[in-house]
Amino acid sequence: MKLTEIIKADAIRVPLKGTDRDTVIAELIDALIASGAADANIRDELLEKVLERERKHSTGFGRGVAVPHVKHPSIDGMTAAIGISANGIDFNSLDKQPVYTVFLLLSPQSRPEEHLQAMELIFKNLSKDTFRRELRQADSAEKIHALLDDADHHRVVG
Repeated sequence: MKLTEIIKADAIRVPLKGTDRDTVIAELIDALIASGAADANIRDELLEKVLERERKHSTGFGRGVAVPHVKHPSIDGMTAAIGISANGIDFNSLDKQPVYTVFLLLSPQSRPEEHLQAMELIFKNLSKDTFRRELRQADSAEKIHALLDDADHHRVVG
């Protein structure tokens, strides 16, 4: 599994328009719907499931990053969107710091092992200082896609 296989190039938002957690999550769900990764008929359900999870436990794990995610029976394959915020978003993160990079992962409900693999891949890369910094500094979807390709081919150093 590679980042460029699960992250839809046309679902990368730089910069995010939203300024709070809920609108940013909606923006990334809308980006995945626009890319064809999810059906518009389940938009509100996806949004509610992600927000419900956020209310229970924040997916803002610190270091300026959040990874909201949800499994749904209508999702066919692992798919993700990325959004970059210039000013930061309050995600109620573990470290109480703003979030600048948001990965939103949608997974098929029937494939929990692939969901875990995708989460592991995302977190493995987000644990690298250089990767996080370059994502945050990227000013276009093309630059982010190139960074993801570099990460897939181990050209990004910690």
